[in-house]
Amino acid sequence: MTPQEILKVEENIVEALKTVYDPEIPVNVYDLGIIYDIEVLSSGETNIVMTLTAPNCPMADEVMQMIKDATQSVEGVSKANVELVFEPQWDRSMISDEALLELGLL
Repeated sequence: MTPQEILKVEENIVEALKTVYDPEIPVNVYDLGIIYDIEVLSSGETNIVMTLTAPNCPMADEVMQMIKDATQSVEGVSKANVELVFEPQWDRSMISDEALLELGLL
């Protein structure tokens, strides 16, 4: 893939991730700020680095699978790897302004 194609795939991944909602908070995972990094390699393999809003989230496996499925549904993605990290720790400041408005917090 060319650099321009990689950028387009990254944009499409962001759009796909905006369709995945946290089961406990009515905000998509991208605007919630739990997606820390999206890396698309020229092979189409994609690495997503994410966290959770709480380390003991009972829905962690399901959320990670939904993120993986959404990413793999994007044209140009050959494989999606999802890595869960807890540093930096998620906090409310990571929520997008758009999501804060939706939640009535801004």
